[in-house]
Amino acid sequence: MIAIIDYGMGNLRSVQKALENVGARTQVTQKREDIRKASKVVLPGVGAMRPAMKRLNEIGLIPTLKESIEEGKPFLGICLGFQLLFERSDEGGDVEGLSILQGRVRRFSSLKVPHMGWNQLKIKTADCALFKGIEDLSNVYFCHSYYVQPKDERIIAATTDYGVVFASFVHSRNIYGVQFHPEKSQAVGLTILKNFKEL
Repeated sequence: MIAIIDYGMGNLRSVQKALENVGARTQVTQKREDIRKASKVVLPGVGAMRPAMKRLNEIGLIPTLKESIEEGKPFLGICLGFQLLFERSDEGGDVEGLSILQGRVRRFSSLKVPHMGWNQLKIKTADCALFKGIEDLSNVYFCHSYYVQPKDERIIAATTDYGVVFASFVHSRNIYGVQFHPEKSQAVGLTILKNFKEL
């Protein structure tokens, strides 16, 4: 069972349908016991860091999410859920994230925002399990105005060029994070989700 975290900020049904399309059993939930029982966790998200962190605090899920990662469960952050994994964000001032990974979320400067539409993944670590069957420079779908700057560049599994080259995919131990929307990225996105399911 894959737990999809419901904290009121994300197109949960699209993520759920995409995972079910590749054969995953899923549960959209905000209950701690469901997350503890799940074999994998997905943290989706659309919107801004400050209200997302406020909501996660209100429903008391931050310790449970961190426990899941510490236990070694495969964990996938998508879009805002990816950005939440890091320490701080410039979005809405100086906002504290989950601090699971070191780094900061920055706004694209001097570029049209949001970065929306199809763009390429430049794969840096081809041995990442989620890249099985994915070709370098495959196109995926983005919609974001902020991007992540990881402190440790070794966790960057793929980058994307939007006037600035940014980390669009990270992998650290059992943690995976993607800035794009795999649920909207057609065959490439479904392959990535299938690989996650099969971890």
